[in-house]
Amino acid sequence: MSFEYHEPTSIADAVALGARFGEAGRFLAGGTDLIIQMRRGRVAPRHLLSLHRVTGLDRIEVDGAVRLGALVTHRAIEQCPHFQGPLGALVEGAEVIGGHQIRNVATVGGNVVNASPAADVVPVLLALNATVTCLGPDGERTLPLGGFLSGPGQTARRPGELLTSIRFDRLPPRSATAFLKAGRRKAMEIAVVCVAVRLTLDAARARCQEARIALGAVAPTTMRAGAAERALEGQPLTDEI
Repeated sequence: MSFEYHEPTSIADAVALGARFGEAGRFLAGGTDLIIQMRRGRVAPRHLLSLHRVTGLDRIEVDGAVRLGALVTHRAIEQCPHFQGPLGALVEGAEVIGGHQIRNVATVGGNVVNASPAADVVPVLLALNATVTCLGPDGERTLPLGGFLSGPGQTARRPGELLTSIRFDRLPPRSATAFLKAGRRKAMEIAVVCVAVRLTLDAARARCQEARIALGAVAPTTMRAGAAERALEGQPLTDEI
């Protein structure tokens, strides 16, 4: 396992190196997936571009929308006060990823780019209609998360592009989220199936006005359950529903 190690100190420097090395380079964030893949021989980049000294990518910004910098760790998501209420599914998804040591370094951007069908936070982001922003040799572009994920370990990210942020709108009134994961063990386990749900009730709080359901570990990519969403919308809140 031989490679050249680079430490850009700004987003511009990182993008320039990404453009220079293209498919021969890989960005390194937390490294919890990439390093394992390298040790197993699944990937063999000739240039490793560490993002550890790049500033501005580890922020959580909440105003009219929520913006997660690509280097936001899962531990930071767990501790963010903005995610303790209706957006609690983000915490529920983040807190089941590995152990404390993993969550302290694993990043949300890395979780998205790794594109595992069994990723835990990705279904939550998909249920929130998240978009991802990438910056590369051809400039900046924003894509819906569902369109960014193209297969197991595959995304629409172009050679040299850096995923810089994930964005989603704040929840409308009368909304809440939830996340559930089933695995063979209760801790430090890859999901057999996981599901994230976002529901919005009508003004009378009697019917489901809007539903967003995302499933992980059941298809080549995290997917929306469109038929289930349509079946719930407009329905009264009953034990059967």
